[in-house]
Amino acid sequence: MAAAGVPVIPGSKEPIYDAETGAIIAKEIGYPVIVKAALGGGGKGMRIANTPEEFEQSFQTAQKETQMAFGDNTMYIEHFVQHPRHIEFQILADIYGNVVHLGERDCSIQRNHQKMIEESPSVALSPRMREQMGEAAVRAAKASGYQNAGTIEFLLEKSGNFYFMEMNTRIQVEHPVTEWVTGIDLIKEQIRIASGKKLSFSQSDIHLNGHAIECRINAENPAKGFRPSPGTITDMYLPGGKGIRIDSAIYSGYTIPPYYDSMVAKLIVWAKNRAEAVRKMQSALGEVIIEGIDTNVDYQYEILSRPDYLSGNIDIEFIAENEKALAQAVSKEF
Repeated sequence: MAAAGVPVIPGSKEPIYDAETGAIIAKEIGYPVIVKAALGGGGKGMRIANTPEEFEQSFQTAQKETQMAFGDNTMYIEHFVQHPRHIEFQILADIYGNVVHLGERDCSIQRNHQKMIEESPSVALSPRMREQMGEAAVRAAKASGYQNAGTIEFLLEKSGNFYFMEMNTRIQVEHPVTEWVTGIDLIKEQIRIASGKKLSFSQSDIHLNGHAIECRINAENPAKGFRPSPGTITDMYLPGGKGIRIDSAIYSGYTIPPYYDSMVAKLIVWAKNRAEAVRKMQSALGEVIIEGIDTNVDYQYEILSRPDYLSGNIDIEFIAENEKALAQAVSKEF
């Protein structure tokens, strides 16, 4: 990535398998550092060490979780960027070397390093910053010779500096957000690319229209550390209408198993601007009924009601810093 002119976070260059080696590299990088699973994803196998004294435990905990989740104990270490936004760019690349980006998604609202709310466009990006990050995303895809739909993920500091974090070589949960603001069916484009066809549009044809937000509806209990809540759905109602999309396979009587990710539905809305999109999402969340299990629906509603979220003043620490207030607000409703 660095050779392609894509900004990267200072970090380890070789696989790390033990805490002793990791501690030496962490000292060279400079604290705070974050220990990550080399072959992981989804927020698993990640721990922060703010000081040398914290490093060994952080490394061992992350490595143990990595081994359990991915069957691999390869780790890497990088400088920990404090209070960044998580900004990702959707790209499409055909077999002829044509690559375009379809704008960004702001995925900063997260719990346990896993996304909860995604939106596009990001209020943090000026047109010039969007252009710079989008160009970097295209360079990253071209540097790897990538083909298909993919996502280039960045951490964006308040200073405006941004760093490549990872690439997801697949369609992502939050792709409907991009589909709605661009009008492009990403799954259809994947099939075209796989069929050996060229992209049917160029970068100049991509324009962002309106604002889209997605909430991941999870079978979990936010008041108990987002503990998964498997079980049988006894009754349910999901909203619909203009500017509202539901992606889900659940139904009344469906039993949610305990073996997989806790997400059971995606609720996506589109409106002419962010303020209208937030109001539409609040209205849609208010209509959701899923009985028989715990969900994060009320928790999501409270997030969208917080002044900092409404003003766009968010980063990846938003939930951690508002956890107590959010929990209290939800508990008052019952």
